[in-house]
Amino acid sequence: MKKLVFWHGWGMRSGAWHPLTTLLADRQTDHPTLELASLPGYDGTPYPAPYTPEAVVDAMLAEQTQPITLCGWSLGALLAMLAAHRHPEKIEKLILISATPSFIQRTDWSHAISPAMLTEFSAAIRADAESALKRFITLFNHNDPHAKENVRELGNFTLAPQAVLQGGLDILRELDVRHMVSGIPQPTLLIHGTRDPLMPLAAAEWLAATLPDATLKTVAEAAHAPFISEPAYVANLITAWLEPS
Repeated sequence: MKKLVFWHGWGMRSGAWHPLTTLLADRQTDHPTLELASLPGYDGTPYPAPYTPEAVVDAMLAEQTQPITLCGWSLGALLAMLAAHRHPEKIEKLILISATPSFIQRTDWSHAISPAMLTEFSAAIRADAESALKRFITLFNHNDPHAKENVRELGNFTLAPQAVLQGGLDILRELDVRHMVSGIPQPTLLIHGTRDPLMPLAAAEWLAATLPDATLKTVAEAAHAPFISEPAYVANLITAWLEPS
């Protein structure tokens, strides 16, 4: 039986997918099984040390014995691209929400946040992780017309261990998959909010132009969590894309 597997973003929880997956479960698709996976170290799951992107991806896919459609959000989307490159036999299709090949700005990559901003946030996490995460949720919902509701929905999180939070930030700082993207052949659906304050739409447009088989769909006025801001619309996008032509 085919599966549609969901990987959440940094500092969040697998339950963040519930508004979307509740709707998807009511729709007829080619993927009757929905699996909300917790990134290593979240929701009490074990985690590798050191917390490297390769170790995280390998752990997440260890029990997947059949090809899956993998849906990743933010950090989960970045790791999903690495997974598709590293374990192509296990990934049949990709759905990337609020995705980027590089989370921070680099010499030849401007569609991201500044390294200084990430460094500042890392210090805030070390000082007071709960307060820093609440500020982060508010930040990435900035300018979304449903910001207050989104923040309320995402605010019910359980803190991951400090080593996991810092390890995830290290991945966001160091992982750059641009050199892999043109070699990821899996059909890919990109979903991106037009008002994303973390990942400019230009990052998704670059992915759409560079991935061999990609479709980009935008969510008007949504910020970094379009599947929470507009769950019915995003569910319709996913359902239509997954349906056999």
